[in-house]
Amino acid sequence: MDTVSADWLEHNREVLADFRPGPKATPLGRVERVSDGIALVTGLPDAKLNELLRFEGDRLGFVLTLDPDSIGAVLLDDGDAITASSQVTCTGKEIEVPVGPGLLGRVVDSLGRPIDRDEPVTAETHMPIERAAPAIIDRDLVTQPLETGILLVDALFPIGQGQRELIIGDRAMGKTSMALDAIINQQHSNVICIYVAVGQRATAVQRAVETVRQHGALDRCIFVVALASDSPGLQWIAPFSGMTMAEYFRDRGMHALIVIDDLTKHAATHRELALLTREPPGREAYPGDIFYLHARLLERAARLCAAKGGGSLSALPIAETDAGNLSAYIPTNLISITDGQIFLDSGLFAANQRPAVDIGLSVSRVGGKAQIPALRNVAGRMRLEYAQFLELEIFTRFGGLTDAHIKAQVMRGKRIRALMTQPRTTLLRPVDEVALLEALAQGVFDAYPVECLQTLHGLIGAHLDAYGPAPLRNVFDAHGELDKTMRSELVEGVRRLIARVAGDAAPESP
Repeated sequence: MDTVSADWLEHNREVLADFRPGPKATPLGRVERVSDGIALVTGLPDAKLNELLRFEGDRLGFVLTLDPDSIGAVLLDDGDAITASSQVTCTGKEIEVPVGPGLLGRVVDSLGRPIDRDEPVTAETHMPIERAAPAIIDRDLVTQPLETGILLVDALFPIGQGQRELIIGDRAMGKTSMALDAIINQQHSNVICIYVAVGQRATAVQRAVETVRQHGALDRCIFVVALASDSPGLQWIAPFSGMTMAEYFRDRGMHALIVIDDLTKHAATHRELALLTREPPGREAYPGDIFYLHARLLERAARLCAAKGGGSLSALPIAETDAGNLSAYIPTNLISITDGQIFLDSGLFAANQRPAVDIGLSVSRVGGKAQIPALRNVAGRMRLEYAQFLELEIFTRFGGLTDAHIKAQVMRGKRIRALMTQPRTTLLRPVDEVALLEALAQGVFDAYPVECLQTLHGLIGAHLDAYGPAPLRNVFDAHGELDKTMRSELVEGVRRLIARVAGDAAPESP
């Protein structure tokens, strides 16, 4: 007998010596009633909340409610094969999803199963979708910027790594476009992006994936998709699954960004499941735990201290309003939970302003703490000047302008608005943003038509690379500041660009 056979025989003898045969009881439940993705199950007295259940036909579900003599289970798969009297067993496990670098570049469902191609997902490990948020002592200050490439956001409502910034507005106002631009802008950064689609149409998700594929780095993104045609259970767990996948990178000292599109549909799904399981309804028929549901989800986004690796998880949840009603139940809940909101106004959208951000109702509670000092210095007074312009513009509709100072203030406001109007996927680097705003502050654009400013976003990057100060990678010092010489060279580069764009256009008088 060779060595391998002897080792195998010795190992199996040890296994048999430790084996103690005996009866083993396995609780077996029974489906009493099933409909609308909910199954009423009896005979499982030891089932735990959120425990994974296995139905006949290898279908999966999880425990949502616990009653004295029955449990309410949410189905995660097609329930057509599940009928009354079907058998159910407990797995003793919570819902887990695969995590790891193997998911990058993939489109998966809420359980981590691939839906983009037949190739299986390579998972480093599996983690439960419900995890505790980092403790206060394990968190660090939000001081590092999360650059979106959108001039209006980076200048007026800066977002930091570890922040939760709500994007809110009516339907079809550009909320998803803004979030996708933030994802695309991370292609040259060290931030991993996770996009979670909850209750979206398949065509909308396909457009989002193609947009990132064409303009961004798809191999640094994970798409977690729960379509409107999927079961309510898959839609309910989708944000939690995406958060767990993002936490894998955060807990290893890396930086991640998660976009949840959107939490309004997620709240509607939670209300549907709650009403079907006969939970007491509250305001607008939502159950009383809807605030806790989203709070425990978004609290998991944070920046960890150095002792925990220094990683961060930023969140851009999206919410939809009806007719701009910010005082509705779900919008007020999410505004209370997050660290600020970017409100998209339908009136600005109709006026062809992109992005249609209302600077009066939008706010970032981190603000300049997570902004490059050079950008903070040039954007300091711009928000106030723009707000004053919007007030003056209302009065100018009733008559002509006679005061020269007021007229100059209005013209400057129009130029600020033109500079803040930015096409989709035309994103700016921090040096481009500082150059444009510094040129605006020094009056470089005052002699040119407003229309010329709207074409600068797609040209400024290549122009500064060719004619600006070199090298642009080292334009900021260790503190994120610019010296006077570098600032002057950037302004001069913008001056040459606007002159080239204006061409033979007649300069305007200041």
